[in-house]
Amino acid sequence: MNVNHRTPAAPDRLPAFDTSVLTSRQLRERGIGAALIAERCRPGGAWQRLLPQVYLLHAGPPSSLERVQAALLYAGRDPGAHGPAGGGREAMVTGLAALALHRFEAVPPLPGVPVVDVLVSRQRRLRDTRGVAVRRARTLPRPQDVGGVPCAPVPRALADALGVIGDPDTVRVLLCEAVRGGHCDASAVVRELADAGLLELPHVAGAVADLRAADRTMAEERLYAMVRRHALPDPVWNVALRLPGGPPLGGVDAYWPEHAVAVSLDARSAMAGADEAAWTRYARQREHLEALGITLVHLTPAKLAASPEQQAAVVRTALTASTDRTPAAYVVVTPR
Repeated sequence: MNVNHRTPAAPDRLPAFDTSVLTSRQLRERGIGAALIAERCRPGGAWQRLLPQVYLLHAGPPSSLERVQAALLYAGRDPGAHGPAGGGREAMVTGLAALALHRFEAVPPLPGVPVVDVLVSRQRRLRDTRGVAVRRARTLPRPQDVGGVPCAPVPRALADALGVIGDPDTVRVLLCEAVRGGHCDASAVVRELADAGLLELPHVAGAVADLRAADRTMAEERLYAMVRRHALPDPVWNVALRLPGGPPLGGVDAYWPEHAVAVSLDARSAMAGADEAAWTRYARQREHLEALGITLVHLTPAKLAASPEQQAAVVRTALTASTDRTPAAYVVVTPR
């Protein structure tokens, strides 16, 4: 009886590969057995083993993209496929490597990032290895496609990066760039830092004040732009209101005296989420102003960034509705 044995492809008759980084499983699927893999990965050979079960199909150092691809393959995801590689497992790049891919100016380009962080489910049994650090999440965020690479959203990537950075200045710069660079709003960053327990670290907690300042500056700029682009009447900006001879009524970011409409941006309440004291202050101010016939519109930095047209419509509606209201009490308007 004749038995056909499958012999491994000869070294000079290898199939064409559409990528330079493959796992041992992927090589086996292409007809390349363990013996041939070992032969080509011998010292001075044409291939090299980058990570456990992950191979680089050329000699010489890997490129930055190849390092990232290898890290994702090690973590169980095929970056060239629509889904994870095998068993429904997910993985994405996070930490400094993800911030480099998101083009943070304060982070060196990817070749200068020595370790690629990968984010996986906390149920995964996976260890750090050479050039790869494993981060875990109770619930994985939806990855963002950055140049074809699945990356953690900026807030999560920041949290994973700051967990291993002890320099306060670096932490401050990264947090502020996240907001000033338009990558995300501060509320999302603070939520991730809180979930990771990083707000308990003094150097991180100290940088949050600068983050809030940066978030407020961005929100004010977006508010100015919203008024201009959507042809709203010009308000008086950043003023304090009070009754003549009476107590202060609080500050507002924009006020239309002829319409008795005010806009308030409170980045702290928007960021904190559970900051009951901030929301209580806002609620009291709103009650006082509405009792005087003044409409207070609350716009969060996140809403201004995500839907300026919708927020402009909210303000325009309040301005239009002012003609149907009882005239407001006279208030003194002063710069703050």
